[in-house]
Amino acid sequence: NDLDFAQLQLSYTYVLAPESGVVSKKNIQLGQVVQPSQSLCAIVTENRWIVANFKETQLAKMKVGQSVTIEADAFKGSISAKVESFSEATGSKFSLLPPDNASGNFVKVVQRIPVRIELDKTNELYRRLKPGMSIYVKVNLNS
Repeated sequence: NDLDFAQLQLSYTYVLAPESGVVSKKNIQLGQVVQPSQSLCAIVTENRWIVANFKETQLAKMKVGQSVTIEADAFKGSISAKVESFSEATGSKFSLLPPDNASGNFVKVVQRIPVRIELDKTNELYRRLKPGMSIYVKVNLNS
């Protein structure tokens, strides 16, 4: 019937975010028509983590679960954390334009490996961290 059809059409007007958080960048204006898979906004989630790019030569003694100390330029104090995982490839493999060394350049370049670091959520500084901040990461290799 018409009521069911109208309710179905109304349900299409709601856009639900895949995760809770705060809208940080809005790409849509009132009255604008949107297409499927169009980016409407950027959401900063409640969950925060750090991806540190270590040189491949620094990874020899690093392992999952090691303790980490985080310091940010933006404020005094530190946050405890731990190594959560290592990327399966170097950062250059995921870049938009990966380097092509077939041009006769045989200089060895030390690559960087992204390492995901899980932060201590109970630390008062945890909520003050924002995406894109400059962070100093110290991994305790003895833990």
